[in-house]
Amino acid sequence: MMMKDSLYFEKKTLIAMINIYCESVHGGKLLCDECRELREYAIQRIDRCIFGPGKPACKKCPVHCYSPKRREEIKTVMQFSGPAMVYKHPVLTILHLIKEKKTTQK
Repeated sequence: MMMKDSLYFEKKTLIAMINIYCESVHGGKLLCDECRELREYAIQRIDRCIFGPGKPACKKCPVHCYSPKRREEIKTVMQFSGPAMVYKHPVLTILHLIKEKKTTQK
């Protein structure tokens, strides 16, 4: 997998997690306004990351580019959706865990 692909998969993982959260917590098939805004904010953060395609997993990043409010929101989404990702999106989960492991080893 090329480095550029890692950003694509990071965005896909993020979108899947927000979708799981919104559907389960807010009860709709379509994203609510709050979750749609969080998704757009998070994708923008990935696109503007100072580390580019070689960026570490956000959890391991030395630079916290999310506002404190958004950081708490995305943390809540990830904690809620993480367990469901194993079953709903196993490939994305494995790719995320590999990236996180590589970031830890550096």
